[in-house]
Amino acid sequence: MSDPMSPEATHALVPALRETIREAAALALPFYKAGRQTGARVWSKAGGSPVTEADVAVDTFLKVRLSALLPRAAWLSEETSDDAVRLRADLVWIVDPIDGTRAFMSGHPDWSIAVALLSAGQPVLGFVHAPVTDTFYEAVAGAGATRNGEPIAVSDQVAIEGARVTGPKPMMDRLARGAARDGVPPELVTVERVPSLALRVVRVAEGSIDVGLVSPNARDWDLAGADLILREAGGSVSDLQGRPTTYNRPDPVHGELVAMSHGLRDAVVDAIAPR
Repeated sequence: MSDPMSPEATHALVPALRETIREAAALALPFYKAGRQTGARVWSKAGGSPVTEADVAVDTFLKVRLSALLPRAAWLSEETSDDAVRLRADLVWIVDPIDGTRAFMSGHPDWSIAVALLSAGQPVLGFVHAPVTDTFYEAVAGAGATRNGEPIAVSDQVAIEGARVTGPKPMMDRLARGAARDGVPPELVTVERVPSLALRVVRVAEGSIDVGLVSPNARDWDLAGADLILREAGGSVSDLQGRPTTYNRPDPVHGELVAMSHGLRDAVVDAIAPR
């Protein structure tokens, strides 16, 4: 393995990466039709999940450009066949070319392009770009998180009562039951589910959502970039015991997870952890 990426070298990648992601978005946007079905060709992958020609075009473009930007980095993405070489690599790009493909297909604005760079197994660079609103969420490890260049931070909510929560209803119900006092569940503010998991996580990072619940089977590419942004904003994506998420394992699939601030961690884990 090579030495971990230095902070200076990581920062140096940011302008080129931002421009590359903007160019990738320009490939997808012509296929997006606000409020109606996409004009892109659509087919089903093994397992039944949809993929569009826009997903493939963005994935291909990013693989070429990011590999040129950092030739020694391995690759893991939703639309590229997995290569075990990544397990021996110190640097790994983790990419979701379109996170929220069904939203993209149906004309919903909440889809994104998500990119992370792992060094020594940890995300050191994270980007989540929402092309419809031209919103960039970015983080470099140790340097804080931003939205369109402005610093962001998690909310100061420390109680489940009154928390703004989004995610699958069974998990929300379990959180409410676990946080009940004398049989009375807390009042939660239900936020409409965000189709792009990466956007769900970064909205916790920006403080517009307090708790983002994640059903099983999320993949590294859904999470890694957004997780770094949340870490730098004062939170994390954790399992139901509060343990941080790890990336670039042989099977990049995760169980149930929670995106939350450090201030809410103990209360949420106490309420939702399996008993």
